[in-house]
Amino acid sequence: MPSIIKVEKVIPTTASEFADEGGSEYITEQLFMETIDPVVRDFVCFCVQRRGKEWLALYDEMCRVAGRHLFRGLGYAELKKLGLSFGLTEIEDTIRIVKAVLGQEYESQPS
Repeated sequence: MPSIIKVEKVIPTTASEFADEGGSEYITEQLFMETIDPVVRDFVCFCVQRRGKEWLALYDEMCRVAGRHLFRGLGYAELKKLGLSFGLTEIEDTIRIVKAVLGQEYESQPS
């Protein structure tokens, strides 16, 4: 009787993991976008609508919204579980998530 082997593909979830993987930047960004939780994407869009796209103002708004649980009742802990952290040690990953979401937003707008 033949053995069945299950193979799982591990998709990197942080900027440093993506850098370690190498490969095409386009494919890397596409894979990265696929790993962003839809709730995180919606959270970022919600904050952009409230405050705009300028990074410092947007980051302040994201912290305000998370701190007050203004988006679907989600706070810092819940958003971190979904992949969005506000800690300084993870700021590069947060910036990358925001840029990916904003890039997708630009691509989906009609010309």
